[in-house]
Amino acid sequence: MKPQYFLIGLTVVTIFFMLQLFDPFLKPIIVALLLAVATNSMNIYFKYHIPNQFFSAILLTILLTLIFFVPVLYCIFSFASLINKIDQKALFDIFEVVKQWVDTIPDDFVFLKDQLLRVIDKVDIPEFIQNLFSIGAFLGKNSAKFIIDMVMILIFFFFFTFYSTSLAHYFKEALPLKMEDSNALFYESSNVMSVVLYSILATAILEGFLFGIFISFFGYDGILLGVLYGFASLVPVVGGMIMWLPVAIYEIFAGSSANAVAIAIYSIVVISVIADTFIKPVIIKYINHRIVKTPTKVNELLIFFAIVAGLSTFGFWGMIIGPAMVTFFISLLQLLKKFSDDFYSIEKSLEDRR
Repeated sequence: MKPQYFLIGLTVVTIFFMLQLFDPFLKPIIVALLLAVATNSMNIYFKYHIPNQFFSAILLTILLTLIFFVPVLYCIFSFASLINKIDQKALFDIFEVVKQWVDTIPDDFVFLKDQLLRVIDKVDIPEFIQNLFSIGAFLGKNSAKFIIDMVMILIFFFFFTFYSTSLAHYFKEALPLKMEDSNALFYESSNVMSVVLYSILATAILEGFLFGIFISFFGYDGILLGVLYGFASLVPVVGGMIMWLPVAIYEIFAGSSANAVAIAIYSIVVISVIADTFIKPVIIKYINHRIVKTPTKVNELLIFFAIVAGLSTFGFWGMIIGPAMVTFFISLLQLLKKFSDDFYSIEKSLEDRR
């Protein structure tokens, strides 16, 4: 047996047992690694301005915690608390008001009226309340696991960031590729993932902040609804309508039509038109040109489906894993295209010499 075959077999066996050993930490490690790769450009930016590598990694870890994990934790605890404080009588009253409103729809809209009545007939308020309490119990039960996963991700993220230079150098040399191709694969993957991450964060923070500030004037929890609006803004086409439309409808049933109109106009004009169409591209362009040196355009619909697929496959952390896997695949395709272009150029030059 050749020594290299023996080493390959021994490596495969060792990798198998390593996976078994670190199985409880695999998901946090993968998420932390993907986040470290996605924020590599920001890590380089921080290292340039903060010579101390330890403080640079600490600052980036704190920034990631404040921007991503703290709002998510706030949403989880707010939902758990909100569900436990639900007024069951108020739900029955709202349901009766909706039924009365549907009954008053003119016969000219008989098709719409019939469809709404069919939907109302299928609504079971007691079952709905029971499902809400089940969701509250689920959130309370899994919040501890989520916090543990979050802490592990932040710890691994810190070490990946702190040792990013040596780790990147090691893996580039370990890959069976030329150093030039290893660099291209690494930087292309990091670049595409950075663009996706920064685009998601810029969209969520900008639109969530604008909606949260405005809705707080009407007595709502601006932080909770702002964070939820930020997540909703990632959905193509409808986006924030998922959030502001139910709030506006609630205001109408509560007898505050003026508030409903104000919320709708503000959400459409200020957020959907001004912020999403004009301000968001400027912010993303500024971030990409200051931190990501070679910006890449990634289709928003592709990223949305990657997030949905990731959530359904890997749970909450799939929101990070899904887009990262898609962007890494895009990077591989671009590297393969480079190989094919180089091969075509070599063939053409050989033909010209003949």
